[in-house]
Amino acid sequence: MRYMLLICATDGEDTGPDDGTGLTIEQWVEEYDRRGIRLEGERFAEPSDATTVRVRGGEVLLTDGPFADTKERIAGYDLLECADLDEAIEVASRHPMAREGMVEVRPFWTG
Repeated sequence: MRYMLLICATDGEDTGPDDGTGLTIEQWVEEYDRRGIRLEGERFAEPSDATTVRVRGGEVLLTDGPFADTKERIAGYDLLECADLDEAIEVASRHPMAREGMVEVRPFWTG
């Protein structure tokens, strides 16, 4: 099954060097790429670079910045192929941002 990891941070948090409790980002990416579990992933630009798009009454409305004004932000994503949710959770728990921010594990819609 495929799972999306939404990598979340709070303003001021980043994926800095390993704090001695686990893998660095580079080590995490290398391990799960090598094992064929991580299919792709990217880090996002800052929320201030976002554009929010809404259509209301047939009119396209654009807003600079994120949809919600919050200190939390989606810093990036990783797409996984795992046997089940338990494996996806294990992989997410080893992500460095699970120590510094949080990682949301979301399965894809199966209909």
